[in-house]
Amino acid sequence: MRATSANRAVSLTAVVMVLTSVVLQGVQAGVVSDFSHAERCKDSLYMGTPPRGYLSNAFKKICQRYEDKPRYATVYDPRRHIPIFSAYTFKKSDGEKKVDFPWMFEPQLASEKSSSNMEPFPQSTSMHMNFEDTQAVLEDYADVVQYERGQLNPDEHQADPLDKASTYSLTNVVPQIREFNLGPWAEHQDIIRKRLNNYCRGKAYVITGVTTSGHTIRRNNMDRVAVPEYMWSAYCCTEFDQNAPYFVRYKFPVFGAYGLNDRVNNQMVEVPLKNLEKFLKGRMDVDKNFQIFYNDCVPDN
Repeated sequence: MRATSANRAVSLTAVVMVLTSVVLQGVQAGVVSDFSHAERCKDSLYMGTPPRGYLSNAFKKICQRYEDKPRYATVYDPRRHIPIFSAYTFKKSDGEKKVDFPWMFEPQLASEKSSSNMEPFPQSTSMHMNFEDTQAVLEDYADVVQYERGQLNPDEHQADPLDKASTYSLTNVVPQIREFNLGPWAEHQDIIRKRLNNYCRGKAYVITGVTTSGHTIRRNNMDRVAVPEYMWSAYCCTEFDQNAPYFVRYKFPVFGAYGLNDRVNNQMVEVPLKNLEKFLKGRMDVDKNFQIFYNDCVPDN
């Protein structure tokens, strides 16, 4: 009897392992229905919860995978060809920017049957036509000297070389006015990097996004890539240095910022989370319950 019971137990274990394997294979996805599993980039979000309140059903959820590992989460607008936001965990870094990584695209935006990993753009630009309906391609940024490719999850907020490489997907990029990108935006990202490096003691979750009312990059007489009017960002770090000076401490556990993506009047304005949400509600297609972080980054305990 014991042998039979043992055999049953082994069989049951085998069945569970097979089912688990099948379930895991089912979520090895780039484009996902939700971020509810570790393999679907759940760990990039505070309490595994993305911002709520977006009204559009047209956005695509991307678990940004590189080298078979989930790196960060992005919600993407396949019509305007820009990310609406990217959500990532900040890694302590020296702020060094790598520039030798190839730019990549998301195969599953073009076809569900494609690879679940981001892939470098093919050398042949004629191949880009296969997926330019669903996302931006390198040609869209080729002849627009007034714009820079602004990363929502910036290379400088990552430490591991593969995490850094994964930020070079065009699905993580929006057109930023050159003066804004190289000035206030770069300065703000460095301020946040130093603040989280020095005062965040646990995991820091960052969400960076856009408002989409603005100009559009055109190519071949077609609207190709939306240019955001405003950029915004917020971080959540519930374990922080309680002995930090007050001018830093009041910006924990959560704080936000926004800035005008323009040549002038483009300084980044730091504000409490609720102020940021109120500002964005008037400029985005969201409902009255729009919320960037679960429970406003207040721990349940």
